[in-house]
Amino acid sequence: MRILSKETTESFVWMFEEFKKAMPGGEPKTIITDQDAAMAIAISIAFPTTFHRLCIWHITSKFSVKLPCDAYNEYWREFQKAIWDTDNKDEFDAKWNIVVTKAGLTDHPWLSSMFDLRESWVPAYARQFFAAGMSSSQRAEGSHGFFKQYISRRNSLMDFIIRFERALSHQREKELVADHVDAFEVAQCLLPMPMNKQMATLYTRTMFQKFEQELIESTACFLELKTEDACKVVFNVIERKNWETRVAEVVYVKDSDHASCSCQRFEFVGIICKHILALFRRDQIEYMPEKYILKRWKKTTKCGLVSDANGKEIKDCADPGLLIKRSTMSRLASDVVEDALMSEEGCEVLSETLKSLQVKLKLLKDGPSNNEVGGSSSQTQYMKDPKRVRCKGRSKGVTGAKEKAMKRGIRHCRECGHIGHDRRQCPALNTP
Repeated sequence: MRILSKETTESFVWMFEEFKKAMPGGEPKTIITDQDAAMAIAISIAFPTTFHRLCIWHITSKFSVKLPCDAYNEYWREFQKAIWDTDNKDEFDAKWNIVVTKAGLTDHPWLSSMFDLRESWVPAYARQFFAAGMSSSQRAEGSHGFFKQYISRRNSLMDFIIRFERALSHQREKELVADHVDAFEVAQCLLPMPMNKQMATLYTRTMFQKFEQELIESTACFLELKTEDACKVVFNVIERKNWETRVAEVVYVKDSDHASCSCQRFEFVGIICKHILALFRRDQIEYMPEKYILKRWKKTTKCGLVSDANGKEIKDCADPGLLIKRSTMSRLASDVVEDALMSEEGCEVLSETLKSLQVKLKLLKDGPSNNEVGGSSSQTQYMKDPKRVRCKGRSKGVTGAKEKAMKRGIRHCRECGHIGHDRRQCPALNTP
């Protein structure tokens, strides 16, 4: 879905400034885009403190095109291991140079340019920046794929609005189903551990499954003391998986009672990693400390209030049936009912109040409504469909034989001179 008619630096700056007005929480920590030069300049202007990361999918998908066919087929797996299976910068640089040397591509211009940009797309260089585990623009591409099921470029403006609202309603329905599951169901724990049961009650179903997978894999990790002093303790965590052995380094600071890992999964994804969980299991820590539980992954995250830059509550102007309004009023009504049930007088007071409130709501619903939105002007204004703009990177369509014939113009019959047929179909020749 496009919201800009021109993809220039000025247009992107305007869009980012409007984004900051709509999101009063400050600049984002990370932004992931493709290799668009105009957008890169706009991000440096509008978001000077934001880490600009390039979409790793757009880069890795070009290996099959940029590299020679033989080199790609033989060394692509090793490139993948160098990109995805390294936890620190030095390890990536060493594996990359080994693969490039073996493939004989040390002077390859595209590989050299990608290596120079490695800080913008290689996971080992970006794990210290929180991105909820995302390394590509899959959220945007997924949204494009979702809305393409409902809308197309041939829709008029009114038809587009109707179809777009229909898609949003379906999306919100799925969200309400997921919220219902989180509110009234508790996930089944595969491991009968107190920490696993604790996180099943706190995390949403999706995030709990990710945490439980880390907890299961922590059982295959073994700790080895590396160094220890008065301030910190350093462990080598040995992990054996798929007949391979990998070593991560976990540092425990005694004064702050904080553990960090070289894989930086907690900093990048927001979920504690298996290496630190192995340390917790060794120290017999049964429950997860509160500082390792991010609020964004909890079931109760959506129950809070949203505030603007001045600390004022942002009112929800969406349909009253949405979850945030329904949950707020449901909790309030439940508390009032519980208090009223304590005595007969409370029940009578609540019944009378509800009846009076019901009458007021009916009057409010059936009262006069202002049909003119945005003013009292009697002049009718018509909104036209926007001009169609060609997207960047759009491929040229393949012209078929029918289209080529239409471009050449209308052909005449060489026998009778009429249009609409040729000599082979001429009725003058085919008449017995």
